[in-house]
This record gives sequence, structure tokens and C-alpha cells, in this order.
Amino acid sequence: MLEIIYQDRWLVAVNKPAGWLVHRSWLDRKEKVVVMQTVRDQIGQHVFTVHRLDRPTSGVLLMGLSSEVGRLLSQQFEQHQIQKTYHAVVRGWLSGAETLDYPLTEELDKIADKYSNPDKAPQPAVTAYRSLAQVEMPVAIGRYECARYSLVELDPKTGRKHQLRRHMVHLRHPIIGDSKHGDLRQNRGAAEHFGCNRLMLHASQLALTHPVTGESLVIRAGLDRVWQNTLAHFGWQDCLPDIPRVEFVSLSGQDRDLF
Repeated sequence: MLEIIYQDRWLVAVNKPAGWLVHRSWLDRKEKVVVMQTVRDQIGQHVFTVHRLDRPTSGVLLMGLSSEVGRLLSQQFEQHQIQKTYHAVVRGWLSGAETLDYPLTEELDKIADKYSNPDKAPQPAVTAYRSLAQVEMPVAIGRYECARYSLVELDPKTGRKHQLRRHMVHLRHPIIGDSKHGDLRQNRGAAEHFGCNRLMLHASQLALTHPVTGESLVIRAGLDRVWQNTLAHFGWQDCLPDIPRVEFVSLSGQDRDLF
């Protein structure tokens, strides 16, 4: 079962575990357990997706309980009326707070996008980031005698594919566990020494206006065991006071290699 973190007559939000697909995909046709079907079975009614989280990303996933509400929520996402807050553990010593305005070339899938224009101009992409904490650990990974990490809060102003992961790479601070864009040697070292065996990117919060009642909503998703252990290893237990801690059961009942 998934943790339902908000539900009313019109909306439902769950805390998506890392490693779960939002819906069935040709990319993994053998995967039988997906968020949409699981939520539908839990609450006994159809759900309508309005945004997505990558498979290795955990956190707030919001869905409508009717096609009309789903359409209204989708419009809010498209018009950037919903504030999204993520947290990430990145390689290196990142400090300060800035807004990165760095256009991204669209990432195309070999099969799904085989008819798309590969020469499409880069799309605008903007991310505000704020460093919350840094740590240096006495562990040699790669050519460095010590390993440095930073805890970062991320606020994407646009919604490009893999935007946060690619922007962090552009800053030379890849997110730990990012197998596609990040540092494989650092990923392996963080997994071996600190248990970071997943992409360390969590969708912590959504702030929005309810599409039916007009009230302000703030929906938060708790941190799983990997995140909790990482914060404890690095002495960051008090850095995210507003984000609750939770426990998840993985797809197989055991931990999976999620990156």
C-alpha cells in the first residue's frame, strides 16, 4: 500500500516511493506494480495524473479524482501556478542561494521520440536553489581523500525533462545516485559508505490553490529510510524540520538498487 498524504472529494496525493513507475510504460512492460493502479485499488475509484515524477524520484504525487479536476490541475502545472519544492544530496561543497537560468536541449527517447526533431532549439529552464548544509567525510572516493556533500533545496520554475538533475550537473554538483547524468564513481562510493543506494532527489512539497474550493493547500511528503539514514550519517537531522519521516515497503519487501 502507498501512503496517502492528502485526500478529499476531488484530489488525492501520495508519497511515491523511489523505484515506482507512475503508470505503465513501454519502457518497462514487465512492471506490474505502478502508482496509478495501486492508488485506484486502495481508494476504489479512478485517478487522473496531472504531473509526473521520474521512477527513481520519491515524494509528492498529486492526482485528480475526475477528468475535469485533473484538467484544472494540469492547467495549474502548465501555467506554473503550483510551487514545487525538492530536496537533494549533491556532490561537492555547494553554498549560497541563486537562480539558474540555463536552457536545456530536449532529451529524446530512442523509440518514443524517434519522429521528433533532433535539432530543436534549447528550451528555457529555470531553477532556484538554496544550500542548506555541507559536510566533509573522511572517506576516499575517486582521486579525493575526502568526500564532500551538500544538502540543497530546489525550486524548479519550469518543468523540463530531468531539469533538476541536469541543472545540478551544469553546476558541477550532480545529484548523488543519478546514473544517467551524474558521477558513477561517486554514486558507488556514496552507496557503499553511506547507504545512498537510490537517486537522492525527493519531491518534498507542493503548494497550490485548490482547483474547486479555492483554498490554499500545502502538501508534504515524508522522507524514507534511506534519506533518514543519510541525514543521520551527515549530521543533518535538524536541517529539514518540516518534512516528516516515514517508512516504506519496497516492491519486493526488500531494498532494491534504485539507481
